[in-house]
Amino acid sequence: MRVLVAVLLAAITLSAGAQQGTETVPALTVAVGANHAPPYRIIDGGPATGLYVEIFEEITNRLGWKTHYREAPFRRVLKMVQQGEVDIMLGVLKTPDRDDDMTFVTPAFPSDRRLFLYMDNSNRIERYADLYGKTIGVLESYSYFKRFDNDGQLRKESAPRYENLMLMMEQGRVDVVVAPELIGLYVLEQLGLKADVSPFFVPGERPWIAVAKTSPVLEYSDDIRAALKLIETEGIYEDLVLKYMDQYAQ
Repeated sequence: MRVLVAVLLAAITLSAGAQQGTETVPALTVAVGANHAPPYRIIDGGPATGLYVEIFEEITNRLGWKTHYREAPFRRVLKMVQQGEVDIMLGVLKTPDRDDDMTFVTPAFPSDRRLFLYMDNSNRIERYADLYGKTIGVLESYSYFKRFDNDGQLRKESAPRYENLMLMMEQGRVDVVVAPELIGLYVLEQLGLKADVSPFFVPGERPWIAVAKTSPVLEYSDDIRAALKLIETEGIYEDLVLKYMDQYAQ
């Protein structure tokens, strides 16, 4: 294990030196596009934080990179990647329609169950078939799981933020909100709303660090993967995940 850590650290050190060069060559500055989606990405006027951000900052610290975060709704962030306005997107699921615009470098973040939240007992979801006939709140342009995303018989209402969706549910404009577990529970707590969790849920996939295909960051994909492996080996990755799970998971 010590040998592995030493090899990874040496590789990262050499790569960082190549990127920064001499004192006349500035460190690489990476523009990250991210929607405000606590507790994964907390980007709301102050310094960026959240589970995904903290993991990524551990990676960039080892590479000697600087980061600049640009907050926008999820759909807008996808467009920013497509147009080359940002280098990186954190926590995006890999889907075929996104392959033209971004390279999925590594599945860097833990998977999160997709919960179906409700307030009225008549909207409790016990199996997938119970979703038919319900109005389901979803985040704009977000991917949940293949069957759900492609099911044209479901009635879905979208909004740019989960805060909007939870308030829509409170007002009776949607019957159910589907959300990643930690985000859903966090938003309910912040809004002071009481909702129940349906017994039916779907296991999540591991979200990725994705790099715009037009970005110079793409040539450092191996370095990103090596730095991630290093923080996993050091136990830092696990510590960060447990910190957020202990605080928000039920």
